[in-house]
Amino acid sequence: MKMVFDTIAAISTFPGEAGIGIVRLSGDDALEIISKIFKPYKSKDIKKVKSHTLHYGHIVDPETEEVYDEVLVSIMKKPNTYTREDIVEINCHGGIVVTSKILELVLKQG
Repeated sequence: MKMVFDTIAAISTFPGEAGIGIVRLSGDDALEIISKIFKPYKSKDIKKVKSHTLHYGHIVDPETEEVYDEVLVSIMKKPNTYTREDIVEINCHGGIVVTSKILELVLKQG
């Protein structure tokens, strides 16, 4: 049986009304994907930041430049994570609309 190690993404919070929503990515392409859609407040290469750090900025559609939400992004690099993979958590405004739009944008990137 061949093992497949795809990068996965999912909404990690309850789909109802909430103040905060979380979209989580896990896998080898997580940092590459977030670097395409996250515009940090202070210009930096998000792929090169230290592990287990939190960064403020916006999720932006790279094709249309539409700002989806103001977010905090957590970067946790392998192997020091509970999945032993790179993990990115996008902390956005809660509710199904914003989290679904961000998840859809993440999935479009890879």
